[in-house]
Amino acid sequence: MRVGRLGRSRKEVLLLIVDLALLAITIGVPNPFSPETWSAHLQYKWSNFPYFYIFLASATMAYSWRTLSLVAWVTGIMWGLVLLYTYFQPVILPDVNDQMRVLLADYPDIWDQVDLGGLELPGRVQDVVLFFIVTGILMLSSWRSNRLLERQASAVRERSNLARYFAPSLVEHLAERDDPLGEVRAQPVVVMFVDIVGFTKMAEQDAPDRVVKFLREFHSRMETAVFDHHGTLDKFLGDGLMITFGTPNTSPDDARNAVECAVAMQESMAEWNATRAEAGLKPVQLSIGMHYGEVILGDIGSERRLEFAVLGDVVNVSSRLEALTRTVGAAVVASDAVIQAAGKTHSEAAGFQHLGAQDIRGREEPVDVWGISRTP
Repeated sequence: MRVGRLGRSRKEVLLLIVDLALLAITIGVPNPFSPETWSAHLQYKWSNFPYFYIFLASATMAYSWRTLSLVAWVTGIMWGLVLLYTYFQPVILPDVNDQMRVLLADYPDIWDQVDLGGLELPGRVQDVVLFFIVTGILMLSSWRSNRLLERQASAVRERSNLARYFAPSLVEHLAERDDPLGEVRAQPVVVMFVDIVGFTKMAEQDAPDRVVKFLREFHSRMETAVFDHHGTLDKFLGDGLMITFGTPNTSPDDARNAVECAVAMQESMAEWNATRAEAGLKPVQLSIGMHYGEVILGDIGSERRLEFAVLGDVVNVSSRLEALTRTVGAAVVASDAVIQAAGKTHSEAAGFQHLGAQDIRGREEPVDVWGISRTP
């Protein structure tokens, strides 16, 4: 992260410029402490320019095309300043140089290489041009890398958002599809409603911050149970939840998962109540209602805002069965359709008992239901 801030830190930009200047001096100016006879012209002609590529390669670690551009321009300026310095330096051994010019008069290419006052400008220009070409390629690569990183971060964020609603096991499946939720369709789904008994009175008697803290812990426990049993958290309803099993895709275990989830929720609440009792708090009672049948899945809303919704009579019946728990004194009420789909033997083993046909509001015919008795 420190390297990545290079393009936005004036101190580090200054440090980079100083480093490039020192490198230019080191490879462009003869060593004054060397006992050998050497000149600035020869130093510049037989260039050590490739050392600048080390700084360019290091700058790519910043993932910033601006930083790469800075390295290129500063390098070009520094190399130009070295050229100006070299141009005004005197030629060493001028007599020897004149004699070599005469001897090599018929060999101009060789003379260009050994001229003690020559700069070999085409080669040095080539160094800078190639450096800028490589820099441009790296800048494009850096820009593309940043775009890919942004897309990856966006994909991670989208998957995180999916994980808030769907079981983790479904997130990968949904993320890999072009049309994750599909078109409007009808399919069999278990719809579950969960509610806290007496929450309104509880909220009136407690401080707002304590109420919010309570709901957060409650929702966290319910989410865990839902996702552990491959359910989909459709929406929060204040102190309650609407959950579906079989969305976006159905499976043979949807009803069984719903039954086991309801039991897991009750067990989680029993554990929580034990902790609350130790703190001197009142126990929390949970009511769960669920029904199984064909629902309509699709997007509803306007062009400005769409919401994926589960619609149909199954939703209404499930909500009424949750309210029925208070009448029959049960913690969980499930329709016979859920029990039969989950397996009667499995449901009885989970603690469900047959409660017979029950009248529910909004339906002319009674609904055959099963329930788990509420613990006193």
